[in-house]
Amino acid sequence: MSTETKTVNQPSLDDNAVREAYRWWAPIYDYSFGMIAGPGRRLAVDKLNEEHGRILEVGVGTGLSLPRYRTDLDVTGIDLSPEMLSKAAQRVNRLGLRRKTLLVMDASRLSFADESFDAAAVMYVMTVVPEPAAVMAELRRVLKPGGTAIIVNHFSREKGARAGVEKWLAKYSRSLGWHPIFPIQNVTEAPGFELVDATDAAPLGVFTLLRLKKVG
Repeated sequence: MSTETKTVNQPSLDDNAVREAYRWWAPIYDYSFGMIAGPGRRLAVDKLNEEHGRILEVGVGTGLSLPRYRTDLDVTGIDLSPEMLSKAAQRVNRLGLRRKTLLVMDASRLSFADESFDAAAVMYVMTVVPEPAAVMAELRRVLKPGGTAIIVNHFSREKGARAGVEKWLAKYSRSLGWHPIFPIQNVTEAPGFELVDATDAAPLGVFTLLRLKKVG
């Protein structure tokens, strides 16, 4: 973690803070951040559709991604927010989606057996979870050897105008429900993973898609 990150006043998050933030977001998510995050979400699912077998989506939210998966993929979506999952369940039922399972679960304490999934996606979640390192460790545990992890997220800058905005926002992290200061190394240097490629995701390159492979 960079020296800059340590010196920024960024209140820590916990499960209650995240649940409270997304209880508020759930009714409007699809028409606010859900739209902004759309291009990155579509790019992530396009890459996951190149995979086979069982897919885990961490932080499935209101299920905006679910209709885009190949119909032969078994997709399990988890989220900490019951309100968000309720919206996802409504979407699954309304669209008649099959092979989709939704579960309330903490991403840092997954209840799945080791090596249960062929690929996993974590979209716009890593800056939200209280323990990012625990989430990466759990991803490694539940992925099969050589499995793919797709991470889409905002990663903070150390210099420039955007870095200044991120520092200012950091003090409101509990109210926002996410951490504006989040170095990319938290993901790219996670033990047991190798970075395959990184792609800027619209809009304006604010988000980055990382494709990693489980190694070791």
